This record gives sequence, C-alpha cells and structure tokens, in this order.
Amino acid sequence: MATRRGFVSGLLAAGLMPRPTWADAGSPAYLAAALRDDDSYWLIGLSAAGQERFRLPLPERGHAAAAHPLRPDAVAFARRPGTFALIIDCRDGTVRAELRSPPGRHFYGHGAYAADGTLLLTTENDYDAVRGVIGVWDVAAGYLRVGEFASGGIGPHEIARLPDGGFAIANGGIETHPDSDREILNRDTMAPRLTYAEATGHLPESVALPQELHQHSIRHLSVRGDGLVAFAMQWQGDASVTPPLLGLHRRGEAVRLVKAPPAEHARMQNYAGSVSFSGDGELVAITSPKGGLAQVFEVETGDWIGSYDSADLCGVAAAAEGFCVTTGTGAATGLAGATPLWTAREKRLAFDNHLVRIGPIPA
Repeated sequence: MATRRGFVSGLLAAGLMPRPTWADAGSPAYLAAALRDDDSYWLIGLSAAGQERFRLPLPERGHAAAAHPLRPDAVAFARRPGTFALIIDCRDGTVRAELRSPPGRHFYGHGAYAADGTLLLTTENDYDAVRGVIGVWDVAAGYLRVGEFASGGIGPHEIARLPDGGFAIANGGIETHPDSDREILNRDTMAPRLTYAEATGHLPESVALPQELHQHSIRHLSVRGDGLVAFAMQWQGDASVTPPLLGLHRRGEAVRLVKAPPAEHARMQNYAGSVSFSGDGELVAITSPKGGLAQVFEVETGDWIGSYDSADLCGVAAAAEGFCVTTGTGAATGLAGATPLWTAREKRLAFDNHLVRIGPIPA
C-alpha cells in the first residue's frame, strides 16, 4: 500500500513537488540581525514597510545575513571574529546546517550566494598567515566546504554578487588576530583593495586606493544592476584627515570618490557603516551609526542631495521608493531620497549593523 511519505518522495524525485520559496516565509523584503531587550539575539524578517514577518533565535550576536536567491534559507553570520554561521529555514526556524570556519580562521560576518544558489562564498581571516580567504561551500551537498581561494588582500569583509555571476570583495586591508581582540596590527602598512573574483578563484581585476589613502579601510559593498559597485570606507589614520567615505567603481575604469560638503561630511566622523544603491539605482546612500545619519548622493553627478538623521542608524538597503534604513533603537524607516516616508518601530529590538535585501524590488 502506498504511503504519504512515499508519495511525497516520488513527487520530489520527479520534480513535481512545489519547491519552497520566500512566499512560504511570509514574503519578507529584508533580513536583519537584532538584539532584544532581554539580551537575546534574533534574525528578523521585515516586510517592505518595516513590519516583522518572522523572528528566529540566534545563539550569539549576528552581524549580517545572506539570503538564498531561490528558497527561503538565510545564512546568519556571527559578528567577527565569529567562527560559526547558521543556515536557517525561515519558514519555521529549522537549522539546516551549521558552518564552522576551519582551524586558524574566523568569519567576517558576510557571505554571498552564487546566482543559481548552488554555492555559498564566505569571507574569512587566515590570521596566522595574515591573508584573506574566500571559503566555498556546496549548498546541495548540505553546505559542504569544497574549496577556498585567496581574496586578493588582507581583511576581506563583505563579498557581493555581480550581475555577470562574479563577485566583488571589499578587502579592508586591516590585519587583526583573535588574541588581540579587534586591535589593528598593521596600521602603518594597510593596503585596502576592491577585488573582483570568479567562484573558481580567478581574480580578473583588483583596484587600490591612492597611496595617501592606504589607511582607508574598504568595508561594505552595494552592486547596481549594471555592475557598478559602491563601496563604503572607514578611516584608520590621522583624525585631522577627512577623506571621502564613498567610492564608485566599474570594472576597467578608475575609482570615483564622493564626498558631502565639509560641514556635512564631518558629521559622519570618518566612518561609513553601510552602503546601498536606491531601488531605481539613481541614488546611493551611506550610513554612520557614530554620526546617526544617512547621507544620500546622486550617482551620476556625485552630488550630495541630503541627509536623514536618526540615532544609531546603520542598516540601509534598496526600496521601491528609494531606501529602507534601520537603527539600533528599533526603527525601520523608508526614505525617498533623504526624506522620510514612514517609520515602523520595534520597541524591544535593537537592529544590528546591516539590512539585507531579499530578491529584486517588484516593478
């Protein structure tokens, strides 16, 4: 006699069973790590209007997440120098796999899936060898680690998928070691680089900042649909120097650095915590939790068009009307340019540094 389990297994084998999608997890638009006021850690799914779609527990503080492009799986990364990442089925909170960094390594809190979802790439610190590594994990094999390659620099922080299937890597240039907490060990010899990579490990292009900006750590990335990369930086040099905090780059071209007027730029306190293009790609925003603001620029001209102020603001991601930003005070706000449109607030939550967009923005 046929059983239901056998029937379902047969459908799966035949490819007839509907595969789970993000709609099965409440159709969230964003992912964010958060701290609750009872000191518990969570992965939160938010709607396009900042409303909670799900809340799943984390064992430790999270940093950023990576969303599978097809199924409702999220990788929740520990804050550096964390050594774990959890793959969570966002329909019910089931942990599908747990990643552990190899001995002598730690994660940097970021990762990216290949466009077809078959591979996950993670940024890692090989701290005794003082080199950056990209770990490669096979999703279908239960997130089995199947390879790794050099990141093209020291301190690879964020990795982002490109439209052509490759990846951009923000090599921050900062040497750290778990025995020294988060102390910078190579301040005088820092060499940040924006590196382009293929999943095979081939690095077709790498871009350095001018020598006078060698202490300007490239940390976070956003990629536009045409391949333009925006990167956010954090200055590690003399505090009297106030370099641009936003860079734009297209492969084969020179880096373009963008800066707000002096008084407005000073409010960022030489620190950009996150970056995102707007939903239509015409604007780009950087955030500063130290300054409590988001600055918005026109991509084409590089002109600063305004700022939005909110305490401990750091997370930013694309929205249909422009941007969505999140704060350590539990607020999620929609912006049209730098103008607030709506705010949703979770009074018991403090959102962590990053807001991750799930999938494309609906037309």
